[in-house]
Amino acid sequence: MTNKLDPSFDFGSESGEDTALSTQSLETHLDALRERIVESKLPPRSIKRAGWHLDEAQLLLELERNQEAWQLVRPLFGLFIADEYWQMAAEACQLLSECDHVHSMAALANGIWIAVTFPIEPQATLALLQLLIEETPDDADGAAVAAATAKYIVDLRSDDQDHEDMSFFAMQMMGAVARRHSNIEGQTEFDAWVKRLELDDPTKFLVRLRNVLDVMAQDQWWVDRDTLRTRIAD
Repeated sequence: MTNKLDPSFDFGSESGEDTALSTQSLETHLDALRERIVESKLPPRSIKRAGWHLDEAQLLLELERNQEAWQLVRPLFGLFIADEYWQMAAEACQLLSECDHVHSMAALANGIWIAVTFPIEPQATLALLQLLIEETPDDADGAAVAAATAKYIVDLRSDDQDHEDMSFFAMQMMGAVARRHSNIEGQTEFDAWVKRLELDDPTKFLVRLRNVLDVMAQDQWWVDRDTLRTRIAD
């Protein structure tokens, strides 16, 4: 074994052998999961089976088999909505948003609407809002609105240690957006930026979020939002 580093070695990429092993491992997991689904003999509308299909789709995405993942998950969305599994519906939308499909942005819009409207786990909501931030141009206000919504959701739905951790993460999101949006660095500048964009008033930034989602979804709203609002628990 040599003690010298090869100057041509690329630390940022996998070797062909490592990539092949990784792909083989993913395919092995995929085959095992599919066998488990078949052997379970659970009916197609079983929520447990649907959850396994979400895991299957994640493996397909990691294998870059995006079209298969889309075709698997898209029909599940209706099942989750019909049975009021809001968390799983949001998770399905997150997977669909990563499929590089013509309607992936619409999937993200649907997922964010569900995640903000219904009291699902705040971590899932933050993950979707972070995807929106990543898809938004630096100088657009949409990312700022998404970050403000993330902080609002954390304050609304988390408590104790979870709140402290997630609140810190949400503030980091806002800080990162402020820097890229308006080159904000100091606390005084940040506070003024929040005031200027009305990010401290949920009655305003939530309306703006709705407008952003409408632009993203276009004619691809997969739910009747007015009807679903009547199903929100008091």
